[in-house]
Amino acid sequence: MIREDEKIVIGADHGGYQLKNSLVDYLLRLGYEVVDVGAYNDEPSDYPDFARMIAEKIQSGEARRGILICGSGVGASIAANKFRGIRAAVCHDTYSAHQGVEDDDMNVLCLGARIIGEALAKDIVKAYISAEFKNKDRYNRRLKKIEEIENGSGQTHP
Repeated sequence: MIREDEKIVIGADHGGYQLKNSLVDYLLRLGYEVVDVGAYNDEPSDYPDFARMIAEKIQSGEARRGILICGSGVGASIAANKFRGIRAAVCHDTYSAHQGVEDDDMNVLCLGARIIGEALAKDIVKAYISAEFKNKDRYNRRLKKIEEIENGSGQTHP
């Protein structure tokens, strides 16, 4: 179910600048409040900077979910996952976009602007923002193990 009252933070490097602008317009038309952290032009920029800004907005509670775009989506995902509490994944299909939220509580969707087109990106974003975490024991157990890794234990137990 789409939650129109939800705030989405979105950012992109120069490779994702055009797609980001299209998705900002799309999210606004759906009734979302959008926090656009840039880039604001197509001059060369670095995706880790936008990963940081998105992570900080989610960590502070200003936004619950984010969308991060670079050329492939891969670098954006790697950078975003370095921040505590961020669960980011590259999704170039609608199934992964909703399943990542439902089972893994994904809170940052990463897209590759050089990989997918605008129409597919909108479908993926809709699947992502429509999904809710299932909050089942097995999913919570897995998230707890991820948090243990993130907090430095480095070990999980079967």
